[in-house]
Amino acid sequence: MVIEIIKGLGTTFKHLFQPAITVEYPESKLPVRPRFKGRHVLKRFDNGLEKCIGCALCAAACPADAIFVESDENRDLRRFSPGERYASVYEINMLRCIFCGFCEDACPTEAIVLEHDYELSYYDRASAIYTKDKLLARCEGAGATTPMQVEPGAFDRAIPDMQDPS
Repeated sequence: MVIEIIKGLGTTFKHLFQPAITVEYPESKLPVRPRFKGRHVLKRFDNGLEKCIGCALCAAACPADAIFVESDENRDLRRFSPGERYASVYEINMLRCIFCGFCEDACPTEAIVLEHDYELSYYDRASAIYTKDKLLARCEGAGATTPMQVEPGAFDRAIPDMQDPS
């Protein structure tokens, strides 16, 4: 029994003179790993249109049934996405979400992305339901007013043609 106490004190004294690894959390934050799955974000195209076309594949792929998507038709005077439909209602219940990333994998337009933000706290259940307004990424380039007026027939495909990098 005395030998175990001496071993324990030896371990304590060995680590006593090493520098501390404490991080003062709110003031300094450690970077997360590249594959970390944090807060959900709905992405936009460079012109401000939403990437989400309201297909609800993310909701179908979610094993926790945390995503609700309701789609509506786009009009030329009220256009939200380049396709013929858009997500008029997009909600994620963060209390149900298990951060598996299946929604990100199922999305054909790469609209839903799990970013690196990990500071998620709620005071009540209502604030844990992320609506479309909370999820949409802010666009720095073009104006981020999402019902955009476009020329009739300007968008006839769900996913715009890819630009040739050359």
